[in-house]
Amino acid sequence: MVHPLPLSRIRGLLADDRGLDATAVADRRRQFGPNDIIESVGSPVMELARETARDPMIWFLVGTAVLYAVLSEYSEAITLFVSILPLVGMDAYLHRRTQASTQGLRGLLSDTARVLRDGSEVEVPATEVVVGDLAIVATGEPFPADGILVDGTELRVDESALTGEAYPVSKHPLRGEPAGGDEVLVDSEHWGFAGTRLLTGRARLRVTTIGKETLYGSIVQLATGATRERTPLQRAVGGLVTALLVSAAVLCALLAFVRLQEGYGWADAIVSAATLAVAALPEEFPVVLTVFLGVGVYRLARRKALVNRAVAVENIGRVSVICSDKTGTITEGRLRLAEVVPANGNDRAAVLRMAALAARLETGDPLDRAIIEAAGDQADTSALATFPFTEDRRRETVVVRGDDGLAAYTKGAPETVLAMCSERERAAWSERVGELASGGHKVIACASRRLGEYSGGEPDREFVLGGLLAISDPVRAQVPGAVEWCRANDVRVIVLTGDHPNTARAVAIEMGLSKAPVVITGDQLATAASVATAIRGVDVVARAMPAQKLAIVRALQQAGEHVAVTGDGVNDVPALQAADVGIAMGHKGARSAREVSAIVLLDDNFGSIVAAIAEGRSLFTNLRRSFQYLLVVHIPLVLTATFIPLAGYPVLYLPIHIVWLEAIIHPTAMLAFQRTDADLAAASSRSTEVQLFSRAQWLRIVGVGLALTAVVALTYGRSLAGGDEHARAMAMVVLVTASASTTAVLGRLRTRAAWVVITLSMAITVALVQIPWLAASLHLRPMHVDDWLLALAGGAAVPLVLGIERHRRPRPASPSSSPS
Repeated sequence: MVHPLPLSRIRGLLADDRGLDATAVADRRRQFGPNDIIESVGSPVMELARETARDPMIWFLVGTAVLYAVLSEYSEAITLFVSILPLVGMDAYLHRRTQASTQGLRGLLSDTARVLRDGSEVEVPATEVVVGDLAIVATGEPFPADGILVDGTELRVDESALTGEAYPVSKHPLRGEPAGGDEVLVDSEHWGFAGTRLLTGRARLRVTTIGKETLYGSIVQLATGATRERTPLQRAVGGLVTALLVSAAVLCALLAFVRLQEGYGWADAIVSAATLAVAALPEEFPVVLTVFLGVGVYRLARRKALVNRAVAVENIGRVSVICSDKTGTITEGRLRLAEVVPANGNDRAAVLRMAALAARLETGDPLDRAIIEAAGDQADTSALATFPFTEDRRRETVVVRGDDGLAAYTKGAPETVLAMCSERERAAWSERVGELASGGHKVIACASRRLGEYSGGEPDREFVLGGLLAISDPVRAQVPGAVEWCRANDVRVIVLTGDHPNTARAVAIEMGLSKAPVVITGDQLATAASVATAIRGVDVVARAMPAQKLAIVRALQQAGEHVAVTGDGVNDVPALQAADVGIAMGHKGARSAREVSAIVLLDDNFGSIVAAIAEGRSLFTNLRRSFQYLLVVHIPLVLTATFIPLAGYPVLYLPIHIVWLEAIIHPTAMLAFQRTDADLAAASSRSTEVQLFSRAQWLRIVGVGLALTAVVALTYGRSLAGGDEHARAMAMVVLVTASASTTAVLGRLRTRAAWVVITLSMAITVALVQIPWLAASLHLRPMHVDDWLLALAGGAAVPLVLGIERHRRPRPASPSSSPS
């Protein structure tokens, strides 16, 4: 990869070894500003207040609670005011996590830096590093800014925070000032980047970009600048609630006006309108949404998935594309010895011994660590000379004195080590090297040479090949099953990685993504006319940079997809933030990745994503059925409460009757539809629609509601001969029976809660109607057997005959991840 070098900023400084003077430092600080990736914000409390004030659901709950208080329904008002607290608390919690995420992003940057100024080495706060500074970076230290390496040997850098690549990257200084205009392209091997760490060597870095202009700074800006939009379900519920509020207001005003015109007086008009308002206000919808999301959070927590944003439980059910990081997500994120191929009569232990002798733990190189761990205890040897790995030499050689005399051992790139062996060995082993490399492995060759005596210098010929080591970052065991589940349930998986295309291709095959995966690189994506077109049909994007990952997520979203992004590194933060659902790894994930994600997998189990999607789909289906129930029951309640008085009859429902019905409706809506099974998990397999209900579902809901309205009105009219209280009792029994019947049709009575709420509601209704003194206190009159038969038949028949929702056959799910 290449990066633009702004020569105009450092012209004439690449060869200078004294650093800037005080005047130059002051001038450059004024020109380019401080080396700070994030600006300080104002008062956190005021920022939280502004964020909370943008939530329309909170304003709706406040307004509804105030209205209930005005109507003297204090219990309802208190309930709604209390329900606001969890929403405000969630806003405060998310705001705190955002601040913690910012600190997490700062965590990879150094607090101080050593720079040369006026020829002297001084330590300054990292924020005071300026463009043109000559920074000194020692082993284990992070780079304070982006810049060109001008001095250093044996430089190896951990760039996993930016690229996601598990292997260390070799660097070497840029010799001479490149020719060109104000800006030229320079290969990344000459760069040191903020947020990365020097593993070996000691480097001098000429700073070219600082703060937000650095590559790491751009990641932070992408992450902190992203916005979290409301989910489709939130928008749908908000639109439904708004429509119901407007309808309720119109009906209340109409009823009050007509009652006044008919001469019933102000008191009757106010009571009629207030009773209708209590029945028509849709306060159940946001409350039920909050309860269902809370249940989803609990269920996911039992599956080792920590939900940072409750709405993610719903949103993940809509996921149609998973963009997954490879290292630490698909793979285990640590190097392992996959295969040892001995040569020339050696066994596995001998090959490992050769490689281990030419490896060093003190370098911090994970490759050396993997080799030494695999080799175990070695015989005592005394190293006479060590020739470390460099990018130019691509090998590490050691001369040792052991029990069997002097010997030289070397390990490194196969082409380099084989060049030190005989022509016959080069020809015989090149093909085997290619086979291992095509399998996605990093191939290391090791060789040895016996020495009669040693007079100095590095031996570089007459070596005998000891064997080959294939190093891999293995795919997690549960990943293939999860990928198969995604394929069966219309969820596309795209791997986004900073690794080499060949490695990424091999991993895609191993995880079962495709037998012949389509792989493109970040460079190909950068030069494409359209990102959306470039990723069509693509399985893997290799060498992907953070901005490219973000562009892919946005392109997929613009194409109508709901995107989940999984990752564990800082390089994944922008995409995690922009995704509809960001999923971070909990064990090995960077703190900043965990903080900005909606879901954190506590067990780092890619297969847990399958369970999360199933839970999200189940929640959406359950919530939709709960809302269907609310609408079906409220349509006849509101219409009969409105039009029967408008027709000149007495007010049908008194406030006590509305409280009675609401006491049945609330627990039914929140408890009777809380179930998860294979049917529900697949019932909305691609629930990406932005509407809460389809047109067919709306027609069924309205049809059933109108039919029930007709049944209530007809039974009420038939019973008026027995008096107003007798007719009112008939209407109440029909509505309660309709509630029970609708619950049975939608929930299929598969939970104990459904049986309990239906049984209790019917038992309480029988007691309130048939016990004379209770009936009298409620302005009702006990009913005869024929009245009960008619009311029960009328209330139960409509939902049962017309039906509410067609149930579909479930899709197959992975046994290890299907909901219980």
